[in-house]
Amino acid sequence: MLMRARIYRQSKPAGQSGQAMTHTWVLDYGQNRPRHVDSLMGWTGSTDTPSQLQLQFPDQDSAIAYATAQGIAYDIEIPAPRHRRPKAYADNFRYDRIQNWTH
Repeated sequence: MLMRARIYRQSKPAGQSGQAMTHTWVLDYGQNRPRHVDSLMGWTGSTDTPSQLQLQFPDQDSAIAYATAQGIAYDIEIPAPRHRRPKAYADNFRYDRIQNWTH
């Protein structure tokens, strides 16, 4: 059974607030062979090299073009739009502040 490739946009790291490295699109191959446990070391391994690869593309269209040119079945994950709420330090001292003052 051949797994389908997944095309998605790189997500923002949870511990970071910046948007660097979130504009690239990634193509992940699916896993086509089962993983096995090495009897000597206990490590999990696989002989399926494509499942260990991640290809990065500058936009969604080029990732789709690559997958269709190579004959790779794919699924596209469209990212949810981000809702930014601008904040200002001065809002901590507003007279109509809703939250309790904690100091």
